[in-house]
Amino acid sequence: MKKRIGLLYGGKSAEHEVSLSTALAVTKAIDFDAYEVYPIYITQDGEWKKGNRLEEIAKTIEQLQLSGESSKPNDISGFLPSQSSEMLDVIIPLLHGPNGEDGTVQGLLEVMNIPYVGNGVLASSAGMDKVVMKQLFEQAGLKQTPYVYFIRREWDKNQDFWLDKIETELAWPVFVKPANLGSSVGISKVDNREELVAAIKEALKFDRKIVVEQGVVAREIEVGVLGNDEPACSVAGEIKPLKAFYDYQAKYKDGNTAMIIPAELAESVYEKLEVDAKKAFKILDCSGLVRADFFVTEANDILINEVNTLPGFTPYSMFPLLWEHTGLPYPELIERLIALAIERHEEKQLLQVKID
Repeated sequence: MKKRIGLLYGGKSAEHEVSLSTALAVTKAIDFDAYEVYPIYITQDGEWKKGNRLEEIAKTIEQLQLSGESSKPNDISGFLPSQSSEMLDVIIPLLHGPNGEDGTVQGLLEVMNIPYVGNGVLASSAGMDKVVMKQLFEQAGLKQTPYVYFIRREWDKNQDFWLDKIETELAWPVFVKPANLGSSVGISKVDNREELVAAIKEALKFDRKIVVEQGVVAREIEVGVLGNDEPACSVAGEIKPLKAFYDYQAKYKDGNTAMIIPAELAESVYEKLEVDAKKAFKILDCSGLVRADFFVTEANDILINEVNTLPGFTPYSMFPLLWEHTGLPYPELIERLIALAIERHEEKQLLQVKID
């Protein structure tokens, strides 16, 4: 009997388009002989739209922007069926950014007792907030670049204080980022105080909390992690942007980036990357998947940059490419993620039975 899979995508965040691209890529890879696929689309206004079962691969993003019956978020019972005859076996959340990747939707699915692919509430929320993530990495003893963070109110009250603090504690160039966003949205690389002010102003359009990170001369290395309690690592890949840094345009629009898979690294570096990737996975209490991003210096010092708890699955995305080069093709990767989601859900159900 075919499993009923719900694809949940779109969303209200600035990464709406990324989510649509990811959903389109997943429909092209999922095995329609093994699964019944039901699209659930969240518009940028927050409306939920449920489509009929997909009978074939979606050919365009426009097909996924459903135009049928809709519902506001406070009345979505009909979109995530609870009747046994209609129950979805697994939801695959493909929502990037706030209101999707940050634990909010994961919490909804937990309350509704529906299995879902990927990380739970804690890992998703901690992984989305770059400051919380960095603080947990510090607790785990993972090396990372220096950083300064503040919230909008602190910035508005005393801009000179924060500018002086950044210039004193960090060295140019620095990267200015919204703390709770991904896909390089709102991120700027700056080389002086004037650019710093403009970059902070830009980042504050997307979040109330800002993190400013020390730039580092290093290779950008990424590792895929897959599993639940016993995670496994993919081969490592190297990102070589053909511009100043790996921004939104390079990631999702023009593919203007070289990806070297596997990365040419010493065996000892590979071993250390695997240890640190698994340590980051476990300190955030991750499940299913993450992409762990590192800097590797010329002296082979390894600094963790971040983990992405819902990495992209677009044609230019590193995560599925890493696993393909590790021997797990895209369709099999999706099957593995679904199996991990069911495994984790069944474990929770057993714990609930014991409590009862």
